[in-house]
Amino acid sequence: MNDRRAVPALEVKGLDVYYGHSHALQGVDLTLESGVFSVVGRNGMGKTTLCKAIMGLVRASGGSIRIRGEEVTRLNPARIARLGVGYVPQGRRLWRSLTVDEHLALAGGLRRGAWTIERIYDTFPRLAERKSNGGNQLSGGEQQMLAIARALLTNPHLLIMDEPTEGLAPVIVAQVEDMLLRLGDEGDISVLVIEQNIGVATAVSRNVAIMVNGRINRIIDSARLASDRELQQRLLGVGTHGADETDAEPAPAKAEAAGAPQPERKGPTRIYISNPVLPTRWSQPVPIARIEAAARTQSAGVTRLEEATRQRREPTTSRTSGPPVVLIVGTLDTKGAELRFIRDIIAGSGLRTRLVDVSTSGKAASCDVTAQEIALNHGRGGSGVFGADRGASVTAMADAFERWLRRQGNIAGIISAGGSGGASLVAPGMRALPVGMPKLIISSVASGDVGPYVGPADITMMYSVTDVQGLNSISRTVLGNGANALVGMVKARLDEQAGKQRDAGAHLPAIGITMFGVTTPAVQRIAADLREDFECLVFHATGVGGRSMEKLVESGQLAGVIDLTTTEVCDLLMGGVFPATEDRFGAIIRSRVPYVGSVGALDMVNFGAPDTIPERYRQRKFHVHNPQVTLMRTTPEENEHMGRWIGERLNQMDGPVRFFLAEGGVSALDAPGQPFWDPEADAALFRALERTVRQTGNRQIIRIKRNINDPEFTAAIVSAFRPLLGRAGGRRRESRGDQWPGLNARRC
Repeated sequence: MNDRRAVPALEVKGLDVYYGHSHALQGVDLTLESGVFSVVGRNGMGKTTLCKAIMGLVRASGGSIRIRGEEVTRLNPARIARLGVGYVPQGRRLWRSLTVDEHLALAGGLRRGAWTIERIYDTFPRLAERKSNGGNQLSGGEQQMLAIARALLTNPHLLIMDEPTEGLAPVIVAQVEDMLLRLGDEGDISVLVIEQNIGVATAVSRNVAIMVNGRINRIIDSARLASDRELQQRLLGVGTHGADETDAEPAPAKAEAAGAPQPERKGPTRIYISNPVLPTRWSQPVPIARIEAAARTQSAGVTRLEEATRQRREPTTSRTSGPPVVLIVGTLDTKGAELRFIRDIIAGSGLRTRLVDVSTSGKAASCDVTAQEIALNHGRGGSGVFGADRGASVTAMADAFERWLRRQGNIAGIISAGGSGGASLVAPGMRALPVGMPKLIISSVASGDVGPYVGPADITMMYSVTDVQGLNSISRTVLGNGANALVGMVKARLDEQAGKQRDAGAHLPAIGITMFGVTTPAVQRIAADLREDFECLVFHATGVGGRSMEKLVESGQLAGVIDLTTTEVCDLLMGGVFPATEDRFGAIIRSRVPYVGSVGALDMVNFGAPDTIPERYRQRKFHVHNPQVTLMRTTPEENEHMGRWIGERLNQMDGPVRFFLAEGGVSALDAPGQPFWDPEADAALFRALERTVRQTGNRQIIRIKRNINDPEFTAAIVSAFRPLLGRAGGRRRESRGDQWPGLNARRC
C-alpha cells in the first residue's frame, strides 16, 4: 500500500495526440505527485485534449500515461474510470431529463469509498434542496456542483477537472475554489485542474503549468504568476490579444534583433481587439473588417499630459488630508473577523484607523471604505472590477486599490492579512507607497518566495502559521503580534518625523549610487569624495537593486543619482539572472532628478552555476565568479543593442544628464590582461550611445581614457556631479556646527 502511494498519482510522458493531420498534443510531459495541480493556457492550446487523452476519450498516437504507476494509454474510458479516475468535463455534460438524485444514484455504485450521496448533500446543500429537479432546471452554478458531485461519488484517486469555474458567478467560483483547497488538504484525492481563471488556478495549486501550442511550456510558482501582471500578459495573453510571446525564454529574441535599429514609437497607437464581443465556445472567428471597425486610437502623449495634470492637481484637491491614519486592508467577505481583530488592536493603541474592503464578490460589508468605492478608481469603474472571471476581478481590484491608495495623503501605515489572493490584491498598492512608510502583510504565502509581492519596496511579510481562516489561539497570537508590530513602527516613525521638524535641515541630502563587485573600487572612491556633502546610498545592481533606487527617486527621497553600474540592462536584454525591468531609468525620466550615469559592468551577463547556462550561449566566453555565479562576456552586436536601448532612454530625460564612457574598460574584468578585455566590443557600445543620444548643453556624453575603477575616472564623475546639485548639503552640515560631533564619520 505504501509503495503504491509513493508513485505519482499521474505521470504523462511524451504524449502525442493528432486530430487528422493536426498535431494537438506535442510531447507533453507532466507529473502530479499528490494534492492539486493546475494547468492554464489560452483557448486552443490543447488543455481539453489532454483531459480527454488521460480519460481515454481520444487515442494517443505516442507517449505514455500512468495512473499510480499503471499504464492506461491504451485502455478504454470505462476501465480507466474503474481504476479510480473521476472526470468533470468542460460544459458539465448532464442529462436534461434526470433529476439530481438520479444523477447521483447512477454514479454512486462505481466504487465504494468515503464519498456517499449523503456526504454530497452535506457538502453541497443547494443540491439537496434541488434533488428532485432535472438537469435542465438547474442554474449554471448548480449544474457545475452536480458535475463535480457526480465525479466525487466515483471515489476517485485522481480527479480531472476541465474548466470547473467557466461561466460561474464569483460566489460560486469561490465555493469551487474552497472545495478544491479542502480536497488538496485532505490528501485522499489528487486533482488535476484545467483552468483559464488564473486567480483560481494559482490559489489552489502551489505550482502552475503553462500550456502553449500543445506543449507544457513551463511550470511556475503560483505566487509569482498570481502577483505579476506583466508575466501573465506575456505567458497567457491576459488583457492582450497580441502575438504569441510565450516562449520560455523571451530574451533571446531581443538579442537576435540587436543588429536592426529599433524605431522610436511616436504619435498615436492603433489598438486592435481580436474579440470585440465576449466569445463563447461556439463563437466563430471574427471577420477582419469587424476587428478594424472596433479598433481604437490611443495617444501616448495625451495620456501622459493628462496623468501629469492629474498628479499636479491631486496634492491640493484630491488627496486625503487630516491626522495620520493606519489602513487595515483585505477581503472582508472572507477575512472580516481577522481584519477587525487587527483593527481593534491598532485602534486600542490610540492610532486612528480605516478599515478598507478590497473583496471582489460584490457582497456589502461594514467598513470605512467599501469595495465599491475602491472599484470606482478603476479605469472602467465597477464594471471593470466585479465580473465572472475571478482572476480578472482580482487583478482589476488590485489596480483600483493602487490608484486609490496613491490619492491618500495622510497614511501612517498599512497592514493586511489573507492568503495568496489577498496578498496579490494589496501588494501592488503597498509597493507604490514611499519607502519608510510601515507596510505589513500577514499571509500563508510568507514562508515561500515573497519576491513577487515585495519587489523593490520595504514591505514586511509575516507567516500566518495557520491559514487566515477564522480566529483561534494561534491566529490570534500571530495577528496580534503583527498588529502590535505595526503600531510600534508607526509610532516610532511619527516620533522621528516630529523630531525632524524640530531640527529642520539637520540631514544631508541623499543620493543613490549603483554598484557591482567589479565596480566596487570606483563606488568606494566616489562615496568617500562626496560623504561630506551627501548621504550616499549604495544599491547592488542585481535587478532589484536598480528598482529599489528608482523607487526612492519616485518617492522624492533622492536628490540625485550616480548610476555608475547599469549592468542590469545586460541581463534584461540577454536573459541573465539579474535583469532590470523595461522601466529602468523610468523614475529618472519622470522625476527629472540630476543624473550622472556610466557603462559599469555592461561587459557581462550574469548566470547561475555553469550547468544552468542556456544552450544557445554554451560556446561563448565565460568567467566563473563563484560556484553559483557565471559571467558571460557581451559581444559587439549585443553592446550595440544595449547602447541604443540606453541611449533612447537618456533622450527622454529632461533633467541634467552626464553619461560617462570608460575607454579603458567598463569593469575590473574589462582591462588589459583581464579575461573580458575586448576594446572592439566596448567601442561598439560607445558608438551606439553617441549615435543615439541627442546631445545638448543639458545632456552630454563624456569619454574618459581610463578604466572605470581608475581614480581619474571617479574624479571626473565627482567633478561633474557636484555642479548639478551644488553644495547645499555642505551648507546644511555647516549650519549644525558641532552639535552632533562624529556624525559624518558614519556617512556612506
